[in-house]
Amino acid sequence: QVQLVESGGGLVQAGGSLRLSCAASGRTFSTYAMGWFRQAPGKDREFGAAISRSGGNTYYADSVKGRFTISRDNAKNTVSLQMSDLKPEDTAVYYCAARSGLLSSSYYTKGVDYDYWGQGTQVTVSS
Repeated sequence: QVQLVESGGGLVQAGGSLRLSCAASGRTFSTYAMGWFRQAPGKDREFGAAISRSGGNTYYADSVKGRFTISRDNAKNTVSLQMSDLKPEDTAVYYCAARSGLLSSSYYTKGVDYDYWGQGTQVTVSS
């Protein structure tokens, strides 16, 4: 089992940047594929970015592609989401998620595919 704790959220002006981090407990972090999701008020949770357990494969939602970068450090049990050129529509609670990766290259884009979730961190982008 793994516990996830997000940090790094906050208030930023449109066009600004933020870096979210997710710290994972346990010794088997390198076996987990990771993802970032977000949920805005009144909207469904949506996929943002995913990374394979090796870190060699990543995938992004069209809405964040080119602006967000997901990365991981298996030695430090962390996964990060660097967000640039933020827009008001990026305002949401951001969650990191984990699941065992079937292959070192596997990544997952559906929330139902993930077994573990953090508590979320609020990101607010002002116009």
